[in-house]
Amino acid sequence: MTLAPQPPGVPVPRPSLFSAPYWEGCRLGELRFSRCGSCGAAIADAPRCCHRCGSTDLSWEVSSGRGTVYSWTVVWRPQTPAFQVPYVPVIVQFEEGFFLLSSLIGCEVDDVAEGLAVAVEFHPCGDGESLPYVRPAG
Repeated sequence: MTLAPQPPGVPVPRPSLFSAPYWEGCRLGELRFSRCGSCGAAIADAPRCCHRCGSTDLSWEVSSGRGTVYSWTVVWRPQTPAFQVPYVPVIVQFEEGFFLLSSLIGCEVDDVAEGLAVAVEFHPCGDGESLPYVRPAG
C-alpha cells in the first residue's frame, strides 16, 4: 500500500501569533523556517527567541524543501479514528539545517530508511489550511 496524505477531517492546525507566517507559507506552498540574525541558526518552529543564543533577531526564510530522513516510525493504531493507517511520521533534516516532523507519502512503508532523500509538498487538510508532507526525491 502506497503511503498517501491524510484525508480531510484530521485535526487542523490553529496558527498562533508566532506561527502564523509558517502556516501562511504552507497555504502558499512554501516551507518557511526562522533564521537567527545573530548566530545564523535555522529553526523549524516559531520561537520567540533563538534556541542557540537567545537572540530575538529572527526572520522567516523559505526552505528549498529538500532534506533527508533522520528518524521515523510507522503508526498502525492512530490516536483518533480520523487518521488512516498506516502512516509514517518522519523527522527530516532539511538542507538549511533545521529538523521538522512531517509525514512520508508516495512510497511503501518498507521503502523508508535513514538518509532517504525527500522533498516537501503540500496537501489541504481542511479549514483552508495545508500540511507539509514529504515524498522520496527523484
